[in-house]
Amino acid sequence: MSVSSDSVKPAQSNTINQAVTQSAENNAMPNRMPSLSNFASDVANSWLLPDGVVDVLFEDAHKQEVLRYQLTQQLITHGYQLVNPPMIEFTESLLSDASEDLKRQTFKIIDQLTGRLMGLRADITPQILRIDAHHGGTGIARYCYAGDVIHTLPSGLFGSRTPLQLGAEIFGCASLAADIELIDVLFGMVNKLNMSAALHIDLGHVAIFKRLAELAELAEGDTEHLMHLYANKNLPELKRVCQVLPMGDDFYALARFGHDIANLLVKLSATAQQDAQITAAVDELQRLKTHLQDQWQCDVSIDVTELSGYHYHTGIVFNGYINSETQPLVRGGRFDGMQSGSQLTGHELREATGFSMDVSRLLAHTQLDAPTIVLVDFDALNTADHEQKQTLLQQVESLRQQGYRVTMPLNAEDRPAAITHHLNFVDNQWQLQTI
Repeated sequence: MSVSSDSVKPAQSNTINQAVTQSAENNAMPNRMPSLSNFASDVANSWLLPDGVVDVLFEDAHKQEVLRYQLTQQLITHGYQLVNPPMIEFTESLLSDASEDLKRQTFKIIDQLTGRLMGLRADITPQILRIDAHHGGTGIARYCYAGDVIHTLPSGLFGSRTPLQLGAEIFGCASLAADIELIDVLFGMVNKLNMSAALHIDLGHVAIFKRLAELAELAEGDTEHLMHLYANKNLPELKRVCQVLPMGDDFYALARFGHDIANLLVKLSATAQQDAQITAAVDELQRLKTHLQDQWQCDVSIDVTELSGYHYHTGIVFNGYINSETQPLVRGGRFDGMQSGSQLTGHELREATGFSMDVSRLLAHTQLDAPTIVLVDFDALNTADHEQKQTLLQQVESLRQQGYRVTMPLNAEDRPAAITHHLNFVDNQWQLQTI
């Protein structure tokens, strides 16, 4: 029987389709593993934390909490009232007197209830200003705090964007005695931590530069330019610029001789030497330096061109460094009259001084006693009768109150790391045995 060519085409087509399908399946097989690999990679990437954000885990987390508690308790014993402001506030209060740097460091979100702009705090001090305006009264008030803050950008190359900020503030005292008390409290706190590194204090006083700028009637642009040159320690360029500025020799002298506070005044012009504000600021620096060296035998340096807080601070400023780290552990100083909210409540602007630090920065420089980790013997626990278990629970509670970490296992494989002791049932009693 003859077969037409038309009747052959469907069979050929089916054969070709099957071959193409089989080929596609064969070609797809090797791609299944990369697909799983990509999936795993996507999952891993989804677990990545943002730059400058880290988990504080296990022993570091325990150490951080111990440090936070110890430091705040020391502040409380010195008469500082503990406050715990919220993480978020409306920007009208949180950033009302903030510098441009602080505004840039603040994450902003929309309040879903009111539609108003809120900020995630990047610094707790503005919140203390608000609290003092409402609750501080007219006398001297002391506050302390410890809480997380969040920054839009890290400070420094490897800086954290989520510091645990701890600090103290004194309101209502304009004298140097408040600054001395704060730094004394700071050194007392640090010394009790038995840190492996010494604290070096760098002192400054923004009132000296501010007053010189007023006397010279500098334009804002010239002021900012000088501050930039001071920050970069660019003496040749600074000398050139100062040659064309009013009182330029004085501005150059701050950078050239500002580290020698005992002889700074004689390097300044007669106008500056006779100015009451400048001489008072130099005297405050000299008195504070002498006090710290006599009281704490610490390393103290002077830098009157330290103006990083120029738009915020008003007088004495200080930075605390440990070892050769370039970023200060502690920042502090005067910030008089920065709370506009106090005007709204009828209070006068109040003098204030304070300091703050990132507790997480202390982790690498402090050591806690090694933990004592106790594991209850699982077999003994599993075979104990009711009376024996009641006795065990009483002993476990007693050990925990003494600071032991006691784990009662859920099964035979439930074993914490770094066990130092076993709690076994021996000679008809529960006995603590050292490993």
